Amino acid sequence: MGRMTKTATLYRMVMPGHICPYGLKAKHLLAGRGFVVDDRWLTTRAEVDAFKAAQGVQTTPQTFIDGVRIGGYDDLRRHFGLKVADSEAVSYRPVIALFAMTALMALAASFAAFGTAFTADAGEWFISFSMVVLALLKLQDIDRFATMFLNYDLLARRWVPYATIYPFAEGLAGVLMTRARCRGCRSLLHYLSAGSVRYQWLRRSISTSAS
Repeated sequence: MGRMTKTATLYRMVMPGHICPYGLKAKHLLAGRGFVVDDRWLTTRAEVDAFKAAQGVQTTPQTFIDGVRIGGYDDLRRHFGLKVADSEAVSYRPVIALFAMTALMALAASFAAFGTAFTADAGEWFISFSMVVLALLKLQDIDRFATMFLNYDLLARRWVPYATIYPFAEGLAGVLMTRARCRGCRSLLHYLSAGSVRYQWLRRSISTSAS
């Protein structure tokens, strides 16, 4: 006897100017669980409002399995026993990802400059790259950052404009620190290159004298 086909009905917004991302995620999740999806589009605001009123719900998408309404995307994940992110929970993943990426960038820069990833310059590049990226994050909403900064920085409490200046200063310091290390690398490479030329010249001179 063949396996029974699992079917689900999904109502989601698909409008000319907007396709609901959670509807796409719900459809993908259902398909991954082996369901044949009856994908029903709500193509106008009137259709969306009418559907919400008829079902007594506030959001779309809405999934039905065996005629029973499961709910939205988070409800669908819970139905399958999957974890649902807590919007109020504190997560250190963004910080870990940021520093991991700047560390890899520093190692790559060191390898490109010196042929080895693990150098003292890599450590300084890690710091400078991190400063630049952190400054960029602060500058995305500088007013919000400045308000938060005033909660704990003593200098900003004494001179309020410092809270706004700080991200620019941090970014500039990171750029200048990166430039200083790169200039040092160029100087080292020029020195090594010049040393190699001098060595080749000396070797040719010795060979000529010996002849």
